[in-house]
Amino acid sequence: METRRLGGGLEVSELGFGCMGLSFAFGPAVDRDTGIAVIRAAFDRGVTFFDTAEAYGPFANEELLGAALAPVRDRVVIATKFGFRLENGRQAGLNSRPEHIKEVAHASLKRLKTDRIDLLYQHRVDADVPIEDVAGAVGDLIREGKVKHFGMSEAGVQTLRRAHAVQPVAALQSEYSLWWREPEREVLPAVEELGIGFVPFSPLGKGFLTGTIDEQTTFDATDFRNIVPRFTADNRRANRTFVEWLTRFAVKKHATPAQIALAWLLAQKPWIVPIPGTTKLHRLEENIGAADIELTPDELREIDGASDAITVHGERYPEHLARLTGR
Repeated sequence: METRRLGGGLEVSELGFGCMGLSFAFGPAVDRDTGIAVIRAAFDRGVTFFDTAEAYGPFANEELLGAALAPVRDRVVIATKFGFRLENGRQAGLNSRPEHIKEVAHASLKRLKTDRIDLLYQHRVDADVPIEDVAGAVGDLIREGKVKHFGMSEAGVQTLRRAHAVQPVAALQSEYSLWWREPEREVLPAVEELGIGFVPFSPLGKGFLTGTIDEQTTFDATDFRNIVPRFTADNRRANRTFVEWLTRFAVKKHATPAQIALAWLLAQKPWIVPIPGTTKLHRLEENIGAADIELTPDELREIDGASDAITVHGERYPEHLARLTGR
């Protein structure tokens, strides 16, 4: 697999691996051996960029990733996140106070079995803490050698600029896919101007762009998608129109809709690095295969035209979570 550069010269595989779903949000956590096997399989197939967070579990995902990558620690880039207040195993608001950032970083280092975090993201912007203080705290950790690069997640452009002026931001991680193209309006031009890499999470629309979900699909009671407006049965039925088009296009390319969705992202900019996740080895193989698909300019225009012509039904987050994005 080829590599790409995020901001600050951070070099990673062109496709990363989002570890969240192994422990959190999309149904029951996988068992430890299965999780380790999937992570190591990703590494064996060329993935060197792995994304986790203390909030995934909480804590279990970092511990799993630390165990999986310990034998190859010096050959991979590990990204984790701070920013939530965690109480009794649940998210209970935000906390990006400088002292809390440093506490989280030290705890993450232990769980990840490492002496440095390659990329430390603020998980969500905390309106109660000046972003300059957040950037300064991460800068302190960088000077101490405990963190290599600073990142932000779902931050708005003005907040990103203010943070970057204090401590250079290597990467902005936000949702971006054929199912959510909002970053194209302001965010992508801003990160290109500032020399910041962009890391799309949910590059397959939380699984919808794989073509395996329809209005008959049932999710486990613990699956986050049960509260996502875009995943109501009626909206899934309406949103199948685009996935059906994508599937027909993929057949012509001898590919799957998921592979086309990832290849489309890779074709947008050389500093974009999607982080699809999965719990299944055959899906991992499928996703990695996207790196070998080349889309011509005409094909990219065709995909853009189909995407522009179809209205996506339903918001991507319930209201209480939507309020935490773009700040």
